[in-house]
Amino acid sequence: MSANRPAAVVVLAAGEGTRMKSKTPKVLHDIAGRSLVGHVVSAARELDPQDLVVVVGHASEQVKEHLSAHFPGTRTAYQAEQNGTGHAVRMALGELGHAPQGTVVVVCGDTPLLSGETLGALVATHAADGNAVTVLSAEVPDATGYGRIVRDAASGAVTAIVEHKDASDAERAILEINSGVFAFDGQLLADALGKVRTDNVQGEEYLTDVLGILREAGHRVGASVAGDHREILGINNRLQLTEARGLLNRRLLERAMLAGVTVVDPSSVLVDVSVTFEPDAVVHPGTQLLGATHICGDAEVGPNTRLRDTTVGSGARVDNTVAESAVIGEGASVGPFAYLRPGTRLGVRAKAGTYVEMKNASIGEGTKVPHLSYVGDATIGDFTNIGAASVFVNYDGESKHHTTIGSHCKTGSDNMFVAPVTVGDGAYTAAGSVITKDVPPGSLAVARGQQRNIEGWVARKRPGSAAAQAAAEAGRQFSDEG
Repeated sequence: MSANRPAAVVVLAAGEGTRMKSKTPKVLHDIAGRSLVGHVVSAARELDPQDLVVVVGHASEQVKEHLSAHFPGTRTAYQAEQNGTGHAVRMALGELGHAPQGTVVVVCGDTPLLSGETLGALVATHAADGNAVTVLSAEVPDATGYGRIVRDAASGAVTAIVEHKDASDAERAILEINSGVFAFDGQLLADALGKVRTDNVQGEEYLTDVLGILREAGHRVGASVAGDHREILGINNRLQLTEARGLLNRRLLERAMLAGVTVVDPSSVLVDVSVTFEPDAVVHPGTQLLGATHICGDAEVGPNTRLRDTTVGSGARVDNTVAESAVIGEGASVGPFAYLRPGTRLGVRAKAGTYVEMKNASIGEGTKVPHLSYVGDATIGDFTNIGAASVFVNYDGESKHHTTIGSHCKTGSDNMFVAPVTVGDGAYTAAGSVITKDVPPGSLAVARGQQRNIEGWVARKRPGSAAAQAAAEAGRQFSDEG
C-alpha cells in the first residue's frame, strides 16, 4: 500500500446546477463518453483511497443509479438540504461512521479535467510538507473572479484565501487561485467541521472556514500548484461543458499521437476516454470514435466515419461509415457509405462496400458484399461474393429469421433471400432471383419468371410518344440495313 494512500476521497455532487438549464442533473452531463462526476470518480480511484464517498442531493436516486451502473462499489452520502460544502463533507464523514485516520481529499463533482496525477501530487505535497490542509491551487493568466492564494513570503505557507471582491489591489495582482480541491488531515478536519459557523449571508457551512480554524489553532496550511490551470475548471453551463469537451478531446488525441497514432486533423476528430489505439493506426478528418472502440495498428479510419463500441482489425480500411458494436477483421474493407449495426462481424479481408447495411451478420474470410445490399440476421461463409442490390429478407412482420450462405458461393445481382433459407457451399444463384427454398451445394438456383417479349406493344399502347417514334426509326434503320 502506498504511503500516500488517502484514507478517503469525498466527491461533492449534491448540487442541482440550475445554470445548465436541463432536466439532467449537472454532474450527469456527459463529455467524452463519461459523466462529469464519472470523470472525477475515475481520477479519485487512481489514488486507491481506502474509502470513496460521493455526496448526492439533487436527483439523488438518479445519480446513485448512475454510479452503481458505471462505478460499482462507490459509496454515497445523502445531503437532504444543500447547506454548504462544509455540511456536505460532514454528511460524507457521517457515512463513513468515523473520523478518518489519514488524509481526506475533497473534490468537486463538476471538474472533469482534473487528473489522477494532479490529485496524487496534491496528496504527496500534503504529506511531505506536514500540512493540516493543503489547497490545490493554479496559476492562471487572468484571476478575475477567483479567490486568491496569499502566501507567507518566507515559508510559502498559505495565510489566506481572499475572494476577488474583498481583495486589495496588491492581492488582485496575485495569479495563484483556489480550485476548491483540498487535502485534509482527517482527524483535524472532523474536529474543525464541528466548529464551522453559519453566520454568513447564505447561512451555510463553508468548507473554506476550516482553513481559518486550523490556521488559528497553529496548524500549517499549504498549497500544491496544478501543472495545468485548465484542470481545475468547473462546469456550470453548456458553454463551459463544450469548452471542457474540446480541452479533454485534445488531451486524448495528444496522448494517442504521442503513442504512435496518426491523427491527420485533430480539430475535426472526436474521441471518448474509453477509445484505445495501437501504434500506426491512422485517423482521417471528420471521424468520431466513441465508447469502447479499439483501432488496431495499420488500420485506417475515416474520413467522415462514426464508430461506437467497434473493433477495427490491423490493416483494415473504414471509409465514410457508421458502425456500432461491430467487429471489422484484419485487412477488411468497409464503405464508403456503409452502415454496420450491432452484431456485425467481418472476417479477415472481407468487404462491406458502398451503400451496404449489415445487422447481426457474420461475414467470412475474403467474402465480399460490394454494393447496394442489406444483410441482416445472416451467416456467410468464406470467399463468397454477394451480387449488387441483394436483400436478406429477415422479417416476416412478427419474427426475425436467419439466412445461411456457404463458402465459395456466387449470388446474382438483385437477389432476395427470404429467410429462413440456406444456400450450400459452392452454389450459384441467378440474377433477379427470389430464393425461398434451400439451394443444395454446387447447384444453380433460378427463381424468376421467364422473359416474354410482346412485339409492337409501344406502338399500340403509346402511339405518338417519343418511345414510339424512336422504335419506329430503329425499325426503319433495321429494314434499310436488311
